[in-house]
Amino acid sequence: MLGSTAVMTPTLALSALLILGATPAEQPPPANLTVHPLVLAPGRVVMDYLGYDPTTRQVWAPGGNTGKVFVVDASTEAIRTVDGFATREQDGRLLGPSSITFGSDTAFVGNRADRSVCAVDLKTLRKGACVTLPDSPDGLAYVETTGEVWVTTPRSNSLTILSIRDHVPAISGKITLEGAPEGYAVAPADARFFTNLEDKSQTLEIDVRSRKVVRSWPDGCGEKGPRGLAVDVGLKAVVVACTDAVAVFGLDGSPWDRVGTGAGVDNIDILPGPLRIYVAAGKAETFQRLELTSARKLRVSGRATTSAGVRVVVVSSTGKAFAADSAGGRLLVINP
Repeated sequence: MLGSTAVMTPTLALSALLILGATPAEQPPPANLTVHPLVLAPGRVVMDYLGYDPTTRQVWAPGGNTGKVFVVDASTEAIRTVDGFATREQDGRLLGPSSITFGSDTAFVGNRADRSVCAVDLKTLRKGACVTLPDSPDGLAYVETTGEVWVTTPRSNSLTILSIRDHVPAISGKITLEGAPEGYAVAPADARFFTNLEDKSQTLEIDVRSRKVVRSWPDGCGEKGPRGLAVDVGLKAVVVACTDAVAVFGLDGSPWDRVGTGAGVDNIDILPGPLRIYVAAGKAETFQRLELTSARKLRVSGRATTSAGVRVVVVSSTGKAFAADSAGGRLLVINP
């Protein structure tokens, strides 16, 4: 009837769908994903950032307290090591290599013990030249657009920029921020770098050529702050991990969806087409694979039980995930 508003009860709405030959949308239940351990070394192996290099199909796990980086073939799960990284005791903890990123034929390893970033040949695993930073490196990201390595240095509320010439890293610049950077992601086609400000609950978008912040928005993580970060270039979506949730935004900062994950989340990883998000919650002892639907809504498509403290994950190009179990000195391998 024109000029009035019809109100349909849930029962009438279901009847209307049946009359039209349609059924309410149903999501399939999450798959129970299988997990098996891959022991890296006896005892504890402290791991923070993991990395996956698609060209060699290898997972790199810097083991801070061991002075080694463990290099795992994602298919066969064979393990090799890069040795000879400095370690240093601080406040009862043994610091060492903790972060990783990949250039065209070189890996770069950040080390908290001596504030260094060192080059490693991807094929021979031979350790090469190093550079010492003024502040301890946290996360590392290779920026293909400019051929640089961008380092989050939260102690000085900054990003440190490294130029790379003949596989040798050198400090070439610094970007001062209004808070402590946590997490990173790169969108090469758009020449953009993203990071979070942990103490401000903000996500930043930075032009890698001008080195200027071009956009920022509140990520809603609250006082505990955001953690990991990822960008789906094709969808133009930004994924932000809070300590107990995952949120998806458009590149313009517009919110799409947010779901709870359980407590204890740190670094996450994604695969595009459709967007799949891999997240481990160390306090909840769970692993989840989330998918973004065509309606820009998140749903759980797979889950598994992990162990206490497992909060960092990386995924291979086949969808095989590797989560860091530092206490057990192992990676937990979650099959697709």
